[in-house]
Amino acid sequence: MKKIKPTIFLFLFAYTLFFSSCKKNAVPARTFADVEADFNALDLSPGVHDVVLEMLNGDSYKFRVIAPVRNAGEKRPLVLALHGASGGNPDAYKNTACYIEPGLASLGAFILSPYGDDGLWYEAYYQQEVGTLLFLAKQYWPVDANKTVVTGYSNGGNGSWLFAETQPTSFAAAIPMATSYDITNSSGGGRKIDIPLYVIHGQNDELFPVAQTQTWVQLSQNAGSDITFVVAPGLGHYVPCSYVQYLQDAATWLENYVW
Repeated sequence: MKKIKPTIFLFLFAYTLFFSSCKKNAVPARTFADVEADFNALDLSPGVHDVVLEMLNGDSYKFRVIAPVRNAGEKRPLVLALHGASGGNPDAYKNTACYIEPGLASLGAFILSPYGDDGLWYEAYYQQEVGTLLFLAKQYWPVDANKTVVTGYSNGGNGSWLFAETQPTSFAAAIPMATSYDITNSSGGGRKIDIPLYVIHGQNDELFPVAQTQTWVQLSQNAGSDITFVVAPGLGHYVPCSYVQYLQDAATWLENYVW
């Protein structure tokens, strides 16, 4: 996938909306209206749906949709689930069954799991992907925009921190897991995040030491952030499926504290 130069989130979304071109004597380029029509036509029957959505200029987004059982006219929460570093595994975005689905089942939410290829979620291309899919989901799905949460594991957890910090009006809360997100400012203090977070970290994380994440959490709390920090006893970094019970607790936190 071609990366574009870093810029602000809203500009990236505007880029997606308006950057289309037609070559002379060629078939007219696909427009964002075409993208919207295809997205609006997606199958939202209860269950799992793996989608390839053709975008503009030959690009495409792959993502998984898990649609809940719902009554007519009923709006449901929306969970944006970001997978961990995949090494280019083409099925990385499908790894929802072992922890995201059982962990957050009580929410009865739409789950949207985009594919990040072998990149990092803070790269401009993937910020554009997330922003575009989030816009489309809120526009065309029966979701409650006030009950939107971002979560993820490892690289996906870092993305959860990123979007919680930079896009607080897009999400009601964030649930980062097994992360290493430097929240310090230029003077060594912490940066404040404007939405509540439920941060889960394994006690024996081999890749991201719990002490470092705990220090950053404390600095951000000192700056005024509303962060619940949970250490998972005995758990390491490479066992995301073992975090189900902690996600279940996070779902209870969402329902009782945030929503």
